[in-house]
Amino acid sequence: MFYGGMMGYYLDPTLIFVIIGAVLSMAASARVSSTYNKYSKVRSMSGMTGAEAAKRLLNSQGIYDVEVRQVSGQLTDHYDPRSKTVNLSDSVYGSTSVAAIGVAAHECGHAMQHNTGYVPLRLRGAIVPVANIGSQAAFPIILLGFFIGGVGSPLVNVGLILFSLAVLFQLVTLPVEFNASRRAVDLLGQVGILGTEELGHTRKVLGAAALTYVAALAATVLQLARLIFLFGGVGGRRNDD
Repeated sequence: MFYGGMMGYYLDPTLIFVIIGAVLSMAASARVSSTYNKYSKVRSMSGMTGAEAAKRLLNSQGIYDVEVRQVSGQLTDHYDPRSKTVNLSDSVYGSTSVAAIGVAAHECGHAMQHNTGYVPLRLRGAIVPVANIGSQAAFPIILLGFFIGGVGSPLVNVGLILFSLAVLFQLVTLPVEFNASRRAVDLLGQVGILGTEELGHTRKVLGAAALTYVAALAATVLQLARLIFLFGGVGGRRNDD
């Protein structure tokens, strides 16, 4: 962003935060896509599809009330605790690749977390509505506070606190996702759906996917740091007089 005035024009130095966050996110996205594409070409020895593997994993844990569904899109896989459904994308549901089975198992990992009352998952669920409202309201409140009271005003600080809820959500997401992947890999081996070498491939796929959550956290932290730098920060009023 360029600013102009009697002193001329200059580039906003905080744009480096945006650039770093964007680079991290793009790099993580490229890594997961390339890793998934590589192992989506490796057929599992069991010959099971992602949907079949998901059903077998759920049943092995005594979970019979979770439905496995097919949804459109690429890597749109997710577990919905409200409807108790494991939703698998087109490229996962009917595929017999080790990548597809790994992704399906990961979503089953979330179903297992839900079934056992995994605390971080429950905490993330409780944070979601607050974090959504906070992230949407943060920018208008920060701008309003800036125009009314300048940098470091109480209203600006309220907006920054609201935005920090998005950081908290991303932080809580990490143990949820890493735990789901660990459960997936462990259970795939225990049930015998994948062999030792195949489990190694699956770890790479899920490890690459986990990087996207780390990158999302980093990008959100950097965005919060930029807002703090520009508008005065919480508890640290900047005086430009």
